[in-house]
Amino acid sequence: MFSSILDGTLSILDVLICTAVSLFCGGAVAFTACYGAKSNRPSQNMIICLIILPAVVQAVIMLVNGNVGTGIAVAGTFSLVRFRSAQGNARDIAVIFLSMAAGLATGVGYIGYAVLFTLLISAVIAILSKTNVGGISVDSMMLKITIPEDLDYTGVFDDILDKYTSYSELTRIKTTNMGTLYELTYIIKEKRDISEKQMLDDIRCRNGNLTVLCGKISSGKDEL
Repeated sequence: MFSSILDGTLSILDVLICTAVSLFCGGAVAFTACYGAKSNRPSQNMIICLIILPAVVQAVIMLVNGNVGTGIAVAGTFSLVRFRSAQGNARDIAVIFLSMAAGLATGVGYIGYAVLFTLLISAVIAILSKTNVGGISVDSMMLKITIPEDLDYTGVFDDILDKYTSYSELTRIKTTNMGTLYELTYIIKEKRDISEKQMLDDIRCRNGNLTVLCGKISSGKDEL
């Protein structure tokens, strides 16, 4: 099962089998990326990339075919891609590496290993995403409050947050508007049967009616 189907010479049948397995593995990885995504679903371009990437890597490995000089040239070419692409989040980079690993395995003819490895790692990713390991509670929200620079932000909203939330944590403090304003970012978990509008109104009375933003937590910032 884990032996290579390539015997040194490439036939059309070998290429077709390896390419079909590569596309299958890429489809499995793309499905896993979509299945496990909660609030940061991959774009269509990302899904297409995950599907075809194993086949592209496989084609490159077959072209190298033991030629050291060609392999070094290909490695140098691939390294340039990093400087032409934006940095993604950690999960996107992980599934891209998974697609590349599948392409490397099929490129040397180990199709059984490629399928088993892809399905196993995809299952692990799906389980970890489904169980939300290390993640924030799904009913948690992000609250951003803008305050003037002369207002001491230490505990300034604690009484309001204690009234309307069961959990609150100040996670970030940032200066804005040329340093004349502060932006406080909280992770909160609202109590049941509370008026979110009333909470925002109480905060606006405290911060001088400056900007207040409350919404779902984005998961697109966890860069690797």
